[in-house]
Amino acid sequence: MSIATILIADDDQGIRTVLSHALGRLGHEVRTTGTAANLWRWISNGDGDLVITDVVMPDENGLDMIPRIRKLRPELRIIVMSAQNTLITAVRATERGAFEYLPKPFDLKELVEVVKRALTEPKVTSDSSSQVLELVSEEDKLPLIGRSPAMQGIYRVLARLMGTDLTVLITGESGTGKELVAKALHDYGKRSYGKFVPINMAAIPRELIESELFGHEKGAFTGAINRYAGRFEQADGGTLFLDEIGDMPIEAQTRLLRVLQEGEYTSVGGRSPITANARIIAATHRDLKNAVRQGLFREDLYYRLNVVPLRIPPLRERTEDIPELVAHFLRGKQSDKLSIKTIEPQAIERLKNYRWPGNVRELENLIQRLDVLYSQSNIDLMTVETELSDSVVIDENIEEKNNYSLEESVGIYLRKYFSNTNGNYPTSGLYEEMLRKFEKPLLRLTLEATNGNQIKAAELLGVNRNTLRKKLRELDIEVVRNVK
Repeated sequence: MSIATILIADDDQGIRTVLSHALGRLGHEVRTTGTAANLWRWISNGDGDLVITDVVMPDENGLDMIPRIRKLRPELRIIVMSAQNTLITAVRATERGAFEYLPKPFDLKELVEVVKRALTEPKVTSDSSSQVLELVSEEDKLPLIGRSPAMQGIYRVLARLMGTDLTVLITGESGTGKELVAKALHDYGKRSYGKFVPINMAAIPRELIESELFGHEKGAFTGAINRYAGRFEQADGGTLFLDEIGDMPIEAQTRLLRVLQEGEYTSVGGRSPITANARIIAATHRDLKNAVRQGLFREDLYYRLNVVPLRIPPLRERTEDIPELVAHFLRGKQSDKLSIKTIEPQAIERLKNYRWPGNVRELENLIQRLDVLYSQSNIDLMTVETELSDSVVIDENIEEKNNYSLEESVGIYLRKYFSNTNGNYPTSGLYEEMLRKFEKPLLRLTLEATNGNQIKAAELLGVNRNTLRKKLRELDIEVVRNVK
């Protein structure tokens, strides 16, 4: 990497000092300023090999400078930093031509690596103006909420994907907001002029999936009294969101793979091929790699869908976002009221210490209950404790933590589960979800009852001993025998 002149614009003297020292130690010449005017003067004079700029400066918004810089010196790469850590900021920086966007507070080691890439990667001159997106204002409702490092990583990936048609596979637990992410990709992407068409594979009877996806002709089967335009046709020019793709029957997977490979399909009962013109975004809460190993999901389809993998973290991995999420849900639920409820800090801390098995959806449901069931304007710790008191965390220590039998715990968990849905029941998968949640405590407690005797445990469970051993390895259950 050759020695470069790096121009830094930030109204924070401390940040300018830190960056100047860090990049100076690499041998670069570093020039810093607290105003956009000075930065523009240097750039106009032909100075600098790389620009690092803040968004908010006293005399001009750093994002607004980018198009002018790109027009005057298209070869000059720009790294944008911002404390306005939202998806919109990341998208604006990317679509206006920034090389990289970094949220504040930034990781100094990561910034140094980005600088190295900016100075060494081959430059490709392109006119980014043709891909400028119509973005909502900062005051409008944000599609995604959260400023945690985990969410910042998602924002940066989404910003890079907005101007592409790449297929994306979104993974994450139920309730993490996978459809919100898919909708954001559509709304701020190059196909936003088209429709966003979702289809939940777990909600469609397997015999109707092909008709739903590809449509059918009149008379194609009993009951097909009219032609039906399938989801691929409905999403023409837009985005097709294949939710819970892991629940797709294997025979339908074959047809979907053919569409992705050939770019065309035929409707059920049809003969003429139809060109597929929709961006594909898929999502699942299942482990598709494991499904491939079990023969439940086609390996070739998995790799076709997994062009860009995007994992949405569970709420327990980004608890610092809970205050902002709570404020958002309170505003959303009380927009038609004169007064808006507040929540005291101790109550927020209690929410941050809860495990949230239902993720953001469970938090939203809780806020709904607090809004409807309690009349006081301030939500205190006792109120939150009351609503969380009958929540049961299903794990291997369930009996010790709650003094319930396993059967009682199942009942408590399910009552809480259904109360959280407010009648908006999940479309499918509850049976398998419950089996997955209780499999580990079931095996552990059975082994305890048999004093670690795997042969006896396998007999009680009605499974082969080899199957039991495999499950113990998969679930990381230690077999302990007590010597009496």
